[in-house]
Amino acid sequence: MARRVSNFPTRMPAGHDRPGSRDTDKEEIWKPMLDSISSGKRLPEKSLLVLGGTPETQREFLESVSTDASSNRRPPDRGRKPPIANQFALGYTYQDVLDTDHEDTLARLSLYLLANPSPSFTPLIKPYLNPRTLPHMLIVILLDWNHPWLWIRQLRDWIRVLRSLVVSLDDASKEVLEENLQTLQDKGRNLGSEGSSSFENVKIPLGPGEWDEPLGLPICVVCQNADKIETLEKERGWKDQEFDFIVQYMRTILLKHGSSLIYTMPSAPGSLQTLIHSTLGIKSLLKQEQLRHNVTDRDRVLIPPNWDSWAKIRLVDGRFDIEGTSEKWGLDIDIPQHMRRPSSQIETPLEGEAETNGTSAPAPVAVSEEQDDEPSATSIYEETIRNPESDFPLSGLPRQNGLELTSMDPQKFLADQVKVLEQLRIEDEKDAALRAARKETESVTAARPWMEDASGVVEEHIGPVQFNMGGIHVNADEMVKRLQDREASRTTEPTAAPSPVTPDPNKMDNEKLMSFFSGLINKGPGNSSRGA
Repeated sequence: MARRVSNFPTRMPAGHDRPGSRDTDKEEIWKPMLDSISSGKRLPEKSLLVLGGTPETQREFLESVSTDASSNRRPPDRGRKPPIANQFALGYTYQDVLDTDHEDTLARLSLYLLANPSPSFTPLIKPYLNPRTLPHMLIVILLDWNHPWLWIRQLRDWIRVLRSLVVSLDDASKEVLEENLQTLQDKGRNLGSEGSSSFENVKIPLGPGEWDEPLGLPICVVCQNADKIETLEKERGWKDQEFDFIVQYMRTILLKHGSSLIYTMPSAPGSLQTLIHSTLGIKSLLKQEQLRHNVTDRDRVLIPPNWDSWAKIRLVDGRFDIEGTSEKWGLDIDIPQHMRRPSSQIETPLEGEAETNGTSAPAPVAVSEEQDDEPSATSIYEETIRNPESDFPLSGLPRQNGLELTSMDPQKFLADQVKVLEQLRIEDEKDAALRAARKETESVTAARPWMEDASGVVEEHIGPVQFNMGGIHVNADEMVKRLQDREASRTTEPTAAPSPVTPDPNKMDNEKLMSFFSGLINKGPGNSSRGA
């Protein structure tokens, strides 16, 4: 007899019944899936601290960073282009790093921009240096080929700013910097290749002068407008010696901080994007860009991190003093000894310092550095790569031993010039009046002899005036003179009883004769005959 099996579900005992087990299983399945999807959509955040330059050169740098090196084109903008706020103090903008096909976003790049190394602005950077951002941050220092004689001084100021910031961080941030430093020093120092495992864990030791002054952050120095190298060669007469000296000096200094170096120009950014992405650990999913060094093209120099050494620097010019430059740079980036106060003199200000709110204000660094017995790394560089404007000083301006001159207050200078101009105006008026009076006197005194000389010349030229009266030649000039003498003698003779009302007939005859002869003299030569 066959056993009948019921098609209804068998009810389990109350103790083994689990009414909500299926819902729990669904939650355990979907939660890991959603977490993995959300973590995949979360973009890696990278930070770029851009120091130096001007608002214009900073914008040029941002354009170069977003330009693909292979195609030399910027990726298409997706929606609204992010604004760039870099006109005042600390600026900010961001960029989305796209993959080669411009479809996938690899990372979000936050850029903080600061153009002035003033200590008043450095506290603005400190909040962005924290344990979360420090492992994913790159420091970029912008230099300009329009003013290569200012490079070492600008680098010195920015390194001092970074050192002061690192010292002021909390303990947690300093621990992150220590771990970050070890990673940076070991990056790219494996002896073995990716395919071989025998030397994979063998690291190349640090060479002399390398990582002597670490900051715990990667640094990249970007020298913009490298197309001006040709202008310096043509207009300033620079030779290969100047360009070799600059690149050796820069490489020696940057080797102490483990920094990279690159020359760029607006028309050809080169491998700038590849250098920054590789330093920040941003890797393309489709194509791996190889970062290759370049020390042969003087306008396209590229020194990757952990590649340079003293031996490679000497290949440019063996006469360059690498050891002395490296040692002096370590002193330049530190606070000068003459500005430090011993611990025993904390209560007493040093001589020459002014009290300000209970603390002593040190003298300016630029003036004090030039008073040292030995030249610094900055002064040696500026003595070799001279500022063209300082080679042609204006005569009469006060000169000092330092590079900086103290200028007069503009208002005081203008007030002094007003007094000088007023004094010159008074002197000009006196000279003009004196010249006018002298000219008038000279014209009056010179008129008389001129008229006398002119009459004598005329008489000498035309001779005496003569005419014929009844066959007798008469000299008119002599006749007029006799009449004048006769008239003068008559006026001087005394008279017993002058009669003013009775006219003298002789006098009237004399006057008629004088007028007659005068008329003959005044007539032209056609009415008179010239005697021999």
